[in-house]
Amino acid sequence: MNIKIDDLQSSAIHALLQEHLQSMALHSPPESVHALDIEALRKPEITFWTVWENGELLGCGALKELDSQHAEIKSMRTSSLHLRKGVAKNLLKYMLEEASRRGYSRLSLETGSMEAFEPARKLYAAFGFTYCEPFADYLEDPHSVFMTRRLLD
Repeated sequence: MNIKIDDLQSSAIHALLQEHLQSMALHSPPESVHALDIEALRKPEITFWTVWENGELLGCGALKELDSQHAEIKSMRTSSLHLRKGVAKNLLKYMLEEASRRGYSRLSLETGSMEAFEPARKLYAAFGFTYCEPFADYLEDPHSVFMTRRLLD
């Protein structure tokens, strides 16, 4: 698997992000969908990566810098054609290493509370993320859970 910074130009990434947004809309009420569209992912505080193998897009994910010590995981998605192949695990490991390299002391995320999001919550928990209160601009929401992990002592 090859992980690289992506410029969000290819039709493949547009299709994957559309799949992501449609899935979020299917499982969450509109006010609880916090997934970013392509334009929002192009903001300077966001670094966006894609995962490729043999010319095929497997998944994507991003880090959004909240401040010099804290970043948020955004837009983690594995293509429905490549589930359970280790795509998210490899990308999450990569992003944790990058967050540490950048000197962040904490990495946080928001994901859904519904059953459809259970695999994501289990993945994050396996990497040491624990449940926390809402962070940044998030508000308490029964359809969202918040997780965080310390990176540096």
